[in-house]
Amino acid sequence: MELSIDLLKLILPELLITHFNLVSHKTEEGTLHLYFEEKKDTPKEEKHRILIGHGFHKEIVVQDFPLRGKSVFLHIKRRRWLDKATGKAVQRDW
Repeated sequence: MELSIDLLKLILPELLITHFNLVSHKTEEGTLHLYFEEKKDTPKEEKHRILIGHGFHKEIVVQDFPLRGKSVFLHIKRRRWLDKATGKAVQRDW
């Protein structure tokens, strides 16, 4: 079954749909799992820095409200970057 982003916009927080990509989903034993990764866009408030992609933080799992009797789990991976000048990690504060 293909999930529509338009449908997800109706049931999930706007921040999640705006700043994260749905990369996969699966349904198993009455549970819906949605997998999200933060978009590659660097933080606008850090545009004065030269940032290099530095992978993802550890995935977090959030249990959302059930849908039609199915448990829903959101698997979310946030990005991090390195400031080329300082070597310090940069991330958004969601």
